[in-house]
Amino acid sequence: MNQAKIGKFIAECRRSNNLTQAQLAEKLNITDRAVSKWENGKSMPDSSIMLDLCKELGITVNDLLSGEVVVMENYNENSEKIILNMVKEKEKNDKLLLRCEILMGVVCISIMLALTVVASLVAMEEWLRVLLILIGLVPLLIACPFMLKIEQIAGYYECKKCGHKYVPDYKSVFAAMHINRTRYMKCPECNKKSWHKKVISKD
Repeated sequence: MNQAKIGKFIAECRRSNNLTQAQLAEKLNITDRAVSKWENGKSMPDSSIMLDLCKELGITVNDLLSGEVVVMENYNENSEKIILNMVKEKEKNDKLLLRCEILMGVVCISIMLALTVVASLVAMEEWLRVLLILIGLVPLLIACPFMLKIEQIAGYYECKKCGHKYVPDYKSVFAAMHINRTRYMKCPECNKKSWHKKVISKD
């Protein structure tokens, strides 16, 4: 999706409806700064208010996401393009999230190892040694739930038995045995347990 194009389209539709940014914002219960960000192509309207925004501007969601009024003959083709772009955007974001997960893990483990080495090699009182090791564990303990959440929502897990790809709930991911990002879980499609590997695309 072209955020700049969508932003210009929102601005044009707002003006054609004789609305200021402040008036549109008031109708949607948001700030005029949010509307300004949309129109400047810096952000996109949240999905929770897209329908209300389209209603106020007198356009369809397809028009909004296309950044132009869609002619009926091109409606299906345009819808397919939008869906394809959204899928590509999700895959791109999922890859970025999974890289962030790795980075978080590397940073937290590095901190833990560095403080453990200092506690082991430097002469100090025993209580201070224990305290340093505990401090080294804190970032990892804090980061683990966030890393697990990223792994749950980014991409899909693929069942080894039937090939079904799905997003499991947090509890299933948390409780599952794992080797890296491959987890032993029950498939919601075939109801069989197997090692499910992490994949980015649903194709």
